Amino acid sequence: MITNHPIRVFAPDIVEYKNPSAGYFAAVRLEEFSAESLAATALYSRKDFYKISLVQGNASYFYQGAEYRLNGDEWALVFTNREVPYRWEVHEGICSGYACMFTEDFLPLHTHLRPADWAVFNGSAQSVFQLNKSDESLFAGLFLKMLQEQASTYAHKYDLLFLYVLECIHGALKLQPEPENKSSAASTRLANSFRSLLAGQFPLAYPYQQVSLRTPRQFAEELAVHINSLNRALKEATGKTTTQLINERLMLEARALLVHSNWTISQISNSLGFEEPTHFARAFRAYSGHSPSSFR
Repeated sequence: MITNHPIRVFAPDIVEYKNPSAGYFAAVRLEEFSAESLAATALYSRKDFYKISLVQGNASYFYQGAEYRLNGDEWALVFTNREVPYRWEVHEGICSGYACMFTEDFLPLHTHLRPADWAVFNGSAQSVFQLNKSDESLFAGLFLKMLQEQASTYAHKYDLLFLYVLECIHGALKLQPEPENKSSAASTRLANSFRSLLAGQFPLAYPYQQVSLRTPRQFAEELAVHINSLNRALKEATGKTTTQLINERLMLEARALLVHSNWTISQISNSLGFEEPTHFARAFRAYSGHSPSSFR
C-alpha cells in the first residue's frame, strides 16, 4: 500500500492545538489513526508544517532518492521539512508510534532559532535514524511528555512543548558524528554569534526602546568581520541573506507588539528603527500580507 496518494482518513484537527501567542503544534499516536496511519499525518507534511515521527512497522520511507526500510520490530526517528517531498510505503499491517507536527511560528518569539536552522530539517545532515532499544525508549518518553502536556491546562504548556521538541532534535543530533569541515564550522560559529546579537535586542519592553543593530554593516562591525564574510557565512548556514534574517526578526517582534501591546503603530515603527510609519507599514504588509492596523 503506497500512502502518497490521497486517502480519506480521520486525523486530529490541528486548529485545536493553536498556540495562543503564535503557531500550531499537534502531537499524535499513530495507532489512533486508521490503517493508513502514516498517510493520515501526511496532511500536516505539506506547506507550512515540519514533522518528527517515531515509527515502528513493516514499511519503507522514501526521501531524496533513498529508501529506508523498517522490518516489523525496528524503530526509526524521521525528521521531515516543508520543502522536500517524501512518501511512506506500508508493506504489511499498520505502523505504530508517534508524530508531532508544527509550524515555523510555533517556536517562541524570544528564540533566534527556526526549524530550518537545525541540520535534521535543512538537509545538511542525517534526518532518518534507525534506533536501538534504549534510543527508542528515550524518544518514546519525549513523545509521551508531549501528549501529556498537550492535554494539560497549564498556562505555559507551549513553552514546555517547545523544549520537548528541542530535546528530541538534540537527541537525534547526538546520534550522528560531528562534521569535521573547518570552514563550515567557522561559518556556523559566526552565524550563531550573529543570531545571539540579533536575539539579544528583543523583546522590546517599552516604547522608548529602540533596536541598536539594524543593518548588515552594523552587525558586521559589532562582530569585527567584513560584511561580505558575514553575508557568506549566513548564506552557507541558513540559506538566507543577512538582510532577510534581520527583517524576519523585526517583523516577528512587530507581530508580537501588535498583538500583545497597546503601543501605537508609530511607537512600534520607531522602536524597530523605521524612519517613517509608512516605511514600517510597507515592510509589514510585504511580510504578512496585512497592514499593521488590520493585523491588529
